[in-house]
Amino acid sequence: QVQLVESGGGLVHPGGSLRLSCAASGSISSFYVMGWYRQAPGKHRESVAHITSGGITHYADSLRGRFTISKDNGKNTVYLEMNILKPEDTAVYYCHYDVSGRQSWGQGTQVTVSS
Repeated sequence: QVQLVESGGGLVHPGGSLRLSCAASGSISSFYVMGWYRQAPGKHRESVAHITSGGITHYADSLRGRFTISKDNGKNTVYLEMNILKPEDTAVYYCHYDVSGRQSWGQGTQVTVSS
């Protein structure tokens, strides 16, 4: 079992930046996919960005260029750098871990983009 703890959410003005962190603990596999989903009020949860244990990244097309995912293997932590934030980026952001279909989710962290 893998536990995920997110941090870094908050309130930011349009055009601002935030960095989310997701610390993983427990039985972490050598081969995994970790990343972020988000869910805005009244909308389905959607994929934001993912990174494999080998460092391959994938982004939602609409977010490519503004969001950057990275990881620190020594800290078992994945980061999501979000720039030029827009009101439509407002959502609860969830960390996700997947090993061959075995999934773990974090509790979510709120990101609010508002003036």
